[in-house]
Amino acid sequence: MSIVAYRGGKQITDELELQAYLASLLRLENVGLLLGAGASCSAGGQTMRTLWTSFLARNSTKADWLFAQKFITEDEKRLPLPPPPLPPGAVPIPPNPFIPVPTASLPNFEVLLDRLEIAILEWERQLSPQLAEAQEVRTALFRSVVSAATLKEEWWESPLGADLADELRAHRSILQKITAARQPGQPAPWVFTTNYDLAIEWAAESVDLQIINGFLGVHSRRFSPQSFDLGFRNAQAKGEARFGVYNIYLAKLHGSLTWKEVDHNLYEVPASEAWRDIDEFLTGFTDKLSYLVLPRAAKYLQTVGYVMGELLRRFAEFMARPQTALIINGYGFGDEHINRLIRSALLNPTLQVVVYLPEFKGDPARAELPQTVRRLLALQTPRLTIVGGGARAYTSALAADLPDPTVYDQELADLRRRLMAEKPDAPEEGFA
Repeated sequence: MSIVAYRGGKQITDELELQAYLASLLRLENVGLLLGAGASCSAGGQTMRTLWTSFLARNSTKADWLFAQKFITEDEKRLPLPPPPLPPGAVPIPPNPFIPVPTASLPNFEVLLDRLEIAILEWERQLSPQLAEAQEVRTALFRSVVSAATLKEEWWESPLGADLADELRAHRSILQKITAARQPGQPAPWVFTTNYDLAIEWAAESVDLQIINGFLGVHSRRFSPQSFDLGFRNAQAKGEARFGVYNIYLAKLHGSLTWKEVDHNLYEVPASEAWRDIDEFLTGFTDKLSYLVLPRAAKYLQTVGYVMGELLRRFAEFMARPQTALIINGYGFGDEHINRLIRSALLNPTLQVVVYLPEFKGDPARAELPQTVRRLLALQTPRLTIVGGGARAYTSALAADLPDPTVYDQELADLRRRLMAEKPDAPEEGFA
């Protein structure tokens, strides 16, 4: 598969060059990932575009109501055109969730829910006849989001979670590679994600990686941001034996399906316990779900605002650190809060950013690219690398590009090379 990659405005044509660059990034003092909805597609998740298309197909009358109330535009309400019929004997090609559909626009889900929530509060005050319909539409939107983030039902019901599910192979590989590349004394890597699903948690637990996600406790896990300043280490390891780390830091920037708000405090509950309520919500048995946390204006000044503000602060603080590498995958640059932080972080002269974006075809000025991506590419800074080309930029490709774990640290490897040059030549075969 051909590579479509640029660094600082210069094309990268050799895959080995890209892999060597990624290997050098993993040696930096701070390493982090930013994963979007596209990173969970291999595990059954949906991109925001497929999520919205699914909502339109299943809730046409509610989409009409959103349009009539001017929450969405006509282009955003229009379903994609059906594909032309296949000729006899032709094999159908499964749809690619990363390819935008030109006949339908994609609304900003966060802004849409924000506006709808504000309208509901106002209609509640006025006892408006629109209130009941608005609440039903909000519930339908939430169901679409939860359904997209559920991944596989059996993973929720099993006490083993996803265990060693093949669908999470790329996630496990990425986590193992970035943790094993940590040098003695270097901090554990960060994983920032906009997803509500549990793909990262299940992948890390299946390979016995500890997760520090801001919650402390065993039976009652309450959000305590000071836990991000802690870590795990092997107390018996010294010198090069301290190679690698035992945990990752996980910041779920938009919340999680296992976060529950109780008395203005946020708690994390086991997946099997959360699933009972999630399943009832998806099947229509109940219209309320307290496990999904969305950054909406009506909630921002309460508990959620504190939690989301703390997580975004950690994200900005991470990118401001010296000698930092941020690898972005599956993120479509649809969240302006995060985009603004990334653009500002490039003022850090030692920040290196690598973006895996399937939509990138080699033209940095292509109109279909997100505006933030075009602005970043226009800078032509060597600290920004972008990899595109469809499947060549999927999560599985990132897992393959990252270097395999090494056994010795760099200083010991350099010492070995210097000593080898001083050894006397061994006698060649055939000579006494």
